[in-house]
Amino acid sequence: MDLSFLDNILKFIPSIKKPDKPLSFREKLKWTAIIMSIYFVLFSTTALGVNSVAISSNPALELVTIIFAARIGSLITVGIGPIVLSSIVIQLIQGAGLLKIDPNDTVQRTRMQGVQKLSAMAIAIIEAVIFVKTGYVPITSSAAFGLVAFQLALCAIFIIYLDETMTKYGITSGINLFIAGGVAYSIIAGTINIIIIGEIVPTLANPTATTIPTILQWLGPLFFTIIVMLISIYVYDIKVEVPLVFEQFRGVGGRLPIPFLYVSVLPVILATSLEASITVWFRFLNGVTGALANTAKFFALYQNIPTSTGGSSLNLVGGLAYLISPNTFPLPYSAAYGGVGGYGAYITYLAQHTSQLFLPWGGYILVPEWIHIVTYTVVLVILCVVFGKFWVEMTGQNPKNVADQLQSVGWQIPGFRRDPRIVENMLAKYINTITVLGSIFVGLLAALATLSGAVGTGMGVLLTVGIMYMIYQQLEQENALAGIPGIGKLLT
Repeated sequence: MDLSFLDNILKFIPSIKKPDKPLSFREKLKWTAIIMSIYFVLFSTTALGVNSVAISSNPALELVTIIFAARIGSLITVGIGPIVLSSIVIQLIQGAGLLKIDPNDTVQRTRMQGVQKLSAMAIAIIEAVIFVKTGYVPITSSAAFGLVAFQLALCAIFIIYLDETMTKYGITSGINLFIAGGVAYSIIAGTINIIIIGEIVPTLANPTATTIPTILQWLGPLFFTIIVMLISIYVYDIKVEVPLVFEQFRGVGGRLPIPFLYVSVLPVILATSLEASITVWFRFLNGVTGALANTAKFFALYQNIPTSTGGSSLNLVGGLAYLISPNTFPLPYSAAYGGVGGYGAYITYLAQHTSQLFLPWGGYILVPEWIHIVTYTVVLVILCVVFGKFWVEMTGQNPKNVADQLQSVGWQIPGFRRDPRIVENMLAKYINTITVLGSIFVGLLAALATLSGAVGTGMGVLLTVGIMYMIYQQLEQENALAGIPGIGKLLT
């Protein structure tokens, strides 16, 4: 498909200009601080016309806000959802062979970036309307609908440009830091809630014989946060090293490190965002009547559930969308399970709860919660593998490209002829296997993290550790380039 017909439209879409010269590390830090400050201002500001009381009584949305780097009811309610969803759509179209883009062609690459930005803007407007129309963002009155939707759409488009600015002027992409910033905020707020605002400090003030075991139970969410963090840190250090030799200088050799998480956390971000987006978009199916009513119930079943404020909230309680949705798992430390430390009641819920699946040809059937857990995990892992493979191909990290890069600078694998096809086959044994295994592992860890109830959500902790690791590697490279200017000129 040729996208040149969109050039007349794309030229009207504003773009952030690249810096005229490479920025110093200090300048990048300054821009990063400015952009993150703007993000947190938007994060903390509630949109005009939003019923903030109704939002605070709906803890089930925490995972959605972590994934989209957003806060329901704030100016950035939509968050990075349009950016991620647009990227997913583009990847799927390219993976299906409908688009042929040469990444080395500046015109084609710029055109594709423009198309992705245009689609992200369209998705931002649509999702802003969906969030308000379907009740995800409760409003004070029906008259406030247009005002709230306009604010959410405008700020969602603004986030797109903040992300682009961060990518060109900051130390990493905006998506990464926005997610990490939102998770850090949740961890700090959750810890304060458990220790200071919660029951631990009052209990220590009046100790009894059961004080210590009770406190240990209350610290469960923090314990799982640390466990997920330690596992993530450990796995990021696992790598396979492929020996290399430099053909022009005998005795000069090196190693090509291929990390176990070769795909990093991007596949799980894309996969989880897709699953969460499905639950948001399917809310339009609620209340469908006529010939499509049974089909709507099969895909997504919604129910109004009373809230602590005396009102009600429309929740996804069944259907296929429920079975693959991560944000339908309750928080183990929510009020429904006795507050902080309510893991006993939470485990009982997972073992005994059932959801409804409507079969158009046979009516409702009850689906045990363990099937929900298995279905969600399997779908997440499959999506991670698919997006992992796409990511490797789209970023030029596949065996063929890596082999060509090694050959171009004179590196080869010892004991084999200097033939790109041989090097490619050798690298494929490592890269293809590690891509699949790494994607499966990160999907499984993300699923287990989601079920653990860690503060900031286990998924959030996993993503944040991965993002911080990538930033750490980039900072190391920045220091290396600053110390050896010649290498910096060579790489740029």
